[in-house]
Formats: sequence, structure tokens, C-alpha cells
Amino acid sequence: MTFGVIVGNRGFFPDLLAKQGRENILNILKRNGYEAVCLTDKDSKFGSVETYADAGKCAKLFHNNADKIDGIIVTLPNFGDEKGVAEVIKSAGVNVPILIHAESDDAAKMQIANRRDSFCGKISVCNNLRQSGVPFTLTKSHTVKVNSPEFKKELDDFASVCRIVKGLKNVRFGALGARTGAFNTVRYSEKILELAGISVETLDLSEAFGRCEKLKENDKAVKDKLASIKKYVTTAGVPNQAILKMAKFACVVDNWVKDANLAGTAIQCWTSMEEFFGIVPCTVMSMMSQGLVPSACEVDITGLLGMYILQLAGNSPSALLDWNNNYGNNPEKCMLFHCSNLPKSFFKSAKMDYQAIIAGSVGKDNTYGTIVGKIAPNKATFCRVATDDTAGVITAYAGQGEFTNDAINSFGGYGVIKIKNLQTLLQYICKAGFEHHVAVNICSKADAITEALDNYMGWDIYRHV
Repeated sequence: MTFGVIVGNRGFFPDLLAKQGRENILNILKRNGYEAVCLTDKDSKFGSVETYADAGKCAKLFHNNADKIDGIIVTLPNFGDEKGVAEVIKSAGVNVPILIHAESDDAAKMQIANRRDSFCGKISVCNNLRQSGVPFTLTKSHTVKVNSPEFKKELDDFASVCRIVKGLKNVRFGALGARTGAFNTVRYSEKILELAGISVETLDLSEAFGRCEKLKENDKAVKDKLASIKKYVTTAGVPNQAILKMAKFACVVDNWVKDANLAGTAIQCWTSMEEFFGIVPCTVMSMMSQGLVPSACEVDITGLLGMYILQLAGNSPSALLDWNNNYGNNPEKCMLFHCSNLPKSFFKSAKMDYQAIIAGSVGKDNTYGTIVGKIAPNKATFCRVATDDTAGVITAYAGQGEFTNDAINSFGGYGVIKIKNLQTLLQYICKAGFEHHVAVNICSKADAITEALDNYMGWDIYRHV
């Protein structure tokens, strides 16, 4: 990830602070694995932005590197020049998130030789950006030392914001099969998504089955996929013919994803799949999600969108689960469950099995392919996105909790999650008409998701606390 860096400076404050500030921020970025695009001391005084001429040079530098700049960091080692900072951002034409950082003063060094006044300068910079209609991100503390653990966390969260905003630009998802007939809950508006730059490509399930039929057992791609499935999860007790069908189906979906340039898929996983092809696609979908190509069940495209946003935020696999059961009388715990297609990294241990819910109606032999296990105790961030067709907007909610080690015995993929004020959240979900599916990721990124979707995407998001 690459950040454009603006080092603010104002002449009648100590220049040495700007010099040190530039060195510090660039060292911190490098230490944390980030690249930087910044003026040098050959371009301006200490590589900072103070004058209109400095702003022009910095804007040109950013414009010339626009294809690799993921976000902009404005750092104020002293008061900074508010007009210069605003001019860079207005002129560069780089439409990315912006983080405003102000270095903290030392209360023992308040004389002119060491005084920063970044506290005040940050307010002026933000005022100028607000006047220009430019959205920006603030650190949680008004000032923060760049060499502190707090700033490292700010950088990590801002990187998540940048990944989300960049990842949602012209993203393409695939809907494989028609919406599961019994689930009106996963209806969505393609047009509202398209207006937000999110496209949906469709493929009929019969076409996928037809392509599977053309594949031969000894095709290299099928043999390789068969081996990867057996390496991915324990398959003891599962018929070889079922695993072969999974391998063929995985090859077809992989090719479709590649040919259509898809970032993720949502699949009609029951009951046509079982009745006319003879497997459940859960293992294939689990493997895709584990490989950071998220796959949602029941053609839940906006559920997939939530998975993808979480994946961008946490840089790790996401799952789609049901808000499924209360956990005894504990108001802040419930069970999340699915059949399941969860990424294997969610589990303590997992194995392949059959889909117990629909086996009674379509036959057990037609339902092999689920990933079964209990979710391991861990931190968790949840997110749900929906299209509000009446209002013509995209809505969402996000929050954090933790998967617990509470005892529970279930089939499928399942775990107990603890969420503060869970009953308030459930009231909100019901009253706002959200779906029963929720995307989950093993991370703590609800703030970054809220910042990205609200401030930069302009979506209507509720941050649960």
C-alpha cells in the first residue's frame, strides 16, 4: 500500500520540527510496510508544503503517481499552512481517503524554539477542506505522537479504510443461479448497486451443470482440484463420486470468476444443486472464501458485499452466517450458524460431511460437501449491507463482538458470539428490515468499515456499540 504524504509547514514556526516530522512519518511508514510518495528537500524546504509553489509541486507529484496512491496522509509537525494543504488535495485529482494527523506538543517545551501548535493548525486545515467539500478522516485523539502505538493503530485502520474504498471501485460480483425461491429476504436492487459502482454478472445454474458435464475425470484441472479439496479438509466417509463432482463444479466456477473478472460469487446452493447435480457446493465455496474470493450462499449478493468489505478491512477471509439461536438466557450471546461454507480458518477443527437440514427431502447421498465444525474463540467484526429500494439507497450496519468457548452441540458450522447490547442490535435489525444473514470476519475493524462506508461511500450505516 502506498500513501501520498503532505508535510505541513508554516514559516514562523520552527522549521526543524517540519524536517523532523517528515523524517519521522516516512520512517514509521517504512517500518510498517507502507510505501510513500512525498516531496524531497530538493523540491521544497525539507520536503514540506508551505507556499503555493510547494503545493503545486506536491499536487503534480501526486497526479503523476495517482495510479499507485491508495490514500493521503497530512501530517502537521507544526501549525502547517492550511491553504497549501488544501491546494494540494484540490489540484492533484487523486480521489482517495485522507488522514489528518497533528503531532502532540510537549508541555515542558512550550517556548518558541520547540512549540508546534499543531493542535490549532489541524482545526484550520480541516476547516479549509470542509469549505472545499473534501471528506477526510481524523485520528481518535486530536493530536498523537507519530512514534506511538496509538498512531500505529491509526495507520492500520486507515489502511483498512483505503482498501475498502479502493476495493469497491468498479467491483464485479457473480450471481450463480436464481434467487432461492423460499428466500424473499435476499432480494436486492442491481440498479442501486450499479449506481454505487458495483456490477453483478449472472450465470444460470444449468449452464454451470452443462460445463461440468463436459469435463473429464482425467482432465488436469479436475485432478488438481480434486487433490486440493482432499488437502483442504478431511473427507473420510464422503463418496469419491461426490468429491469428483465438487472438483468439476469448482473448476467451472474458477473459470467463470477468471473470465468475468469477479471479486466474489453468490450461489444458489439449494435445492436444485442437490436434486440435479447431487452435491452441496459448501466446500467449494469455503475454499474460495479462504482464498479471498468470497462466496455467499443462497444468491445473497448484498451478503457477499458485506463479506467482501470485511475481507478488505481485515485482509482475511470472511464468512456468511445466520443470526440463528438464542444462547440460554444470556441477553448478550447468541448462536451464529450455517450449513456450512465457512472458511476453514474460522474453526478449531473441521471435516466434510452432509447437509443435515435438507438430506431428508433430497436424500443424504445428494448432500455431501458441507464443512462442519465449531468456530474457535476469537475476536469478530460483523457487517450487513442491503439495498433500500424504497429510499433508493444502500444501508448497512457494523459492530464487534467475540466468539466464545461456550459449550454447544450442533451440526453445520456454528459458534456462540457475545455482543454488547445484543438485544438493541436485534431490535434495530428487525425494525430496519435487514436480512437474517450477517457477514463476519476475525478482526476488529468496525470503526474502519463505518468510516469508509459513511464518510467516503456516502452509505447509510449504523455502528453498533
